[in-house]
Amino acid sequence: MITFILAASVLIGISLGILGGGGSILTVPILVYLAGQDSKEAIATSLFVVGVTSLVGLIPHARAGRVRWRTGLIFGTVAMVGAYGGGRLAEYISGTVLLIAFALMMLATAAAMLRRKRGDAAPKPAHTELPVKHVIVEGLVVGAVTGLVGSGGGFLVVPALALLGGLPMSVAVGTSLLVIAMKSFSGLAGHLSGVEIDWGMALMVTAAAVVGSLIGSRFAGRIPQETLRTAFGWFVVVMGVFVLSQNLPHAVWASPLTWTGLGVALAAGVTWTTARRRRTPRTPERIPQGVS
Repeated sequence: MITFILAASVLIGISLGILGGGGSILTVPILVYLAGQDSKEAIATSLFVVGVTSLVGLIPHARAGRVRWRTGLIFGTVAMVGAYGGGRLAEYISGTVLLIAFALMMLATAAAMLRRKRGDAAPKPAHTELPVKHVIVEGLVVGAVTGLVGSGGGFLVVPALALLGGLPMSVAVGTSLLVIAMKSFSGLAGHLSGVEIDWGMALMVTAAAVVGSLIGSRFAGRIPQETLRTAFGWFVVVMGVFVLSQNLPHAVWASPLTWTGLGVALAAGVTWTTARRRRTPRTPERIPQGVS
């Protein structure tokens, strides 16, 4: 079982390195279903794993000029406040409710990533920083949500930077790692008052994830922006459905209405994605080296 846990942990890092998110989306299920931890311990441990892994994975992105430092530091600082408060509030909510809320937010975010239509605003130039007022509002909301459900927040930070802020996808990925590291540690501080962590397991998973993040970071700048966006969106859909399947009552999954709705949503998503691919150029967006 340890071998499976380590192999899965490498995928955590690869996800963070390439997509700038997905760390906690993978870490929480791995710790719950493979390591046998209860949901609250897994949530707290995931914040440590993702925080350290993001910090290490940030280095190659920064060297390649794919980090907007001012935007990331302001977003991260404000998000830390929200993440700490969310972590404290999590003590009073059941683990099952937290995981269901976690999955529903994953699906909502994936829909936002996959539904970008032709005519949406083009990404801002690579050197552009986001308006401070927008960064503060988005950072506070994202921090509170991710601290509550135990996610480093890349699955919300990347869309906030790419869709709302208009940053190129690869720059949003790099900048998100800075934000994730900052508020993961803040959220962890909020959880530690009510949760015991198995530090041996946490350090083992973190070491494997760090290796994966260094691998993933090497490929992030070479993947076309639209491909990166689509991969991120469908990845979150798959993980969200998995987490829901483990936590919703059996009666919900036995209902024909549930499967009909999932089928319609999947067909609509595939049609939408295919149509967008046909009208979107597949040229990778080159980010100037050394720009910050």
